[in-house]
Amino acid sequence: MNLSRTLATARRVLDQIRHDPRTIALLLLVPSLLIGLVSWLFSDTTVFERVGPAMIALFPFIVMFLVTSITTLRERRTGTLERLLTMPLGKVEFILGYTLAFGLLAILQALVAVAYAVWVCGLTITGSIWLLLAVALADAILGTTLGLLASAFARTEFQVVQFMPALVFPQILLGGIFIPRDQLPDVLHAISDWLPLSHAIDALNAVATDSESAAWIGGRLLIIGAFAVGAIVLGSVTLRRRTP
Repeated sequence: MNLSRTLATARRVLDQIRHDPRTIALLLLVPSLLIGLVSWLFSDTTVFERVGPAMIALFPFIVMFLVTSITTLRERRTGTLERLLTMPLGKVEFILGYTLAFGLLAILQALVAVAYAVWVCGLTITGSIWLLLAVALADAILGTTLGLLASAFARTEFQVVQFMPALVFPQILLGGIFIPRDQLPDVLHAISDWLPLSHAIDALNAVATDSESAAWIGGRLLIIGAFAVGAIVLGSVTLRRRTP
């Protein structure tokens, strides 16, 4: 792996996004607006205090998954990836460059989403705000890497959307948003342990209520990071030069 080629790929992606204000708005503003909508919807109840941390995990995860997968797929469909790979650029450098570019955007997204949820929507955070931000960032990067993985298999943007029920929806249903994971049937609870979004939601809930130690939160971050690295490796192995 060549660091300079990886950084050059990241710069190219960021330069493309810089000229696309709609994508910037989708990445940076839409998750916060959706969090605000949930807060407004349950303004006269305590529901937002319970589900708010999960929303910080959910909306950025979904947005990063969609934008990253569609953007990467478009590179392949237009022949850009094929031209790039005729140069010294390798698949690993391509994937890592995209991960770095969208990871930087994920930092901004996490900052905006956490700040909006806490200081505008009034979400109560008992634990460390920095730990909350760290988990939100890891979750957004996880969505990025899973989006890269999905783009390696999809042939069209429609197929990317079809990956949502397979990769995203089960994580939403079993992640503890609708019912605490410890109340799930044993089989579903065991399955949820293997879904990375579950650990992100658990960590955010733990930070919000200060119910677990920093070491326990760090363990969840390591699990999320392991899934992200696994998605990068698998995506680089399965990435095709072009879409037939």
